[in-house]
Amino acid sequence: MKKSIVTAILLISCIPLFAQVDNPKGVIQNPKGFKEKSHNFFMSKRLKQATGQRDTLHSINVVFNQDTTQRGIAYRTLDSAYNELMAMFNELNRKHKALQIDYTEMNQRYSDLLKSSLNKTEQLNLALKQKEDMLSAREKRLTELEAIIRRQDSITNALNEIVKRALLSFNSEELTVEMKNGKVYVSLSDKLLFKSASADIEEKGQEAIKKLGEVLNKNLDIDVLIEGHTDNVPLRSTINFKDNWDLSTERAANIVRILSDLSKVSPKRLTAAGRSEYMPKASNDTPEGRAKNRRTEIILTPKLDELYKLIDKK
Repeated sequence: MKKSIVTAILLISCIPLFAQVDNPKGVIQNPKGFKEKSHNFFMSKRLKQATGQRDTLHSINVVFNQDTTQRGIAYRTLDSAYNELMAMFNELNRKHKALQIDYTEMNQRYSDLLKSSLNKTEQLNLALKQKEDMLSAREKRLTELEAIIRRQDSITNALNEIVKRALLSFNSEELTVEMKNGKVYVSLSDKLLFKSASADIEEKGQEAIKKLGEVLNKNLDIDVLIEGHTDNVPLRSTINFKDNWDLSTERAANIVRILSDLSKVSPKRLTAAGRSEYMPKASNDTPEGRAKNRRTEIILTPKLDELYKLIDKK
């Protein structure tokens, strides 16, 4: 198709040239040897053919130009889209690399954390094991302490019954026996032991103390605390005692002497203390209350050496 178009263009361009060769003035003349009609027919046919080819070529050129324009527009659109996609690709590639770096760092941190967690778990397990061992040891000691305390309570209960039987001949107004806090309290009224403002022990009081001494000599693992108590009434002028402190202390000391000298209880087991009016058993506002406060308490405590040794264990 293109070859035919080119041929037509060349023929058209050559017509004036042929005319100029035979006719310098440009007037077309009949060639020699050809009749006028055949010449004109030939020239008309060739002209129409060349004109048609020119028009066809023009149409093709217009279509080609339109197609080229559309293709240019499409190309520029595709090129713009390509540039945008490349920019997006480059940005995504940059983010991918950044994420890859972050992933590597996070993976390293995870590995470090995992190692650290394992170490902490081992430390925690070791600490728990130590705590379990300590708890087991404490539970063992607690069991031993409970056994000793039960034995202590059993001894105290037995002692309480023995003392009650030994002092059965005395009435409740003269003395009482009770068990408190793992100890046996023998409370003797001042009517049984002393005359008013006196530290000398009456005969009946000495009899009660001697009976108690017999119990103590048969139960050697008992510590004895003797406490003298008074009411809050100040002493009248006397040459024997300065005040209730002095009186309560001397009364306790005299009972210790009877237990030690007459009953032969070891002095190492005996302690005397004067409490004066400061540990009342009842209110000092009534005569009955003051009578209860004027007393001597003999506190019997089973020895706790075994218990103390267990407590002191590491």
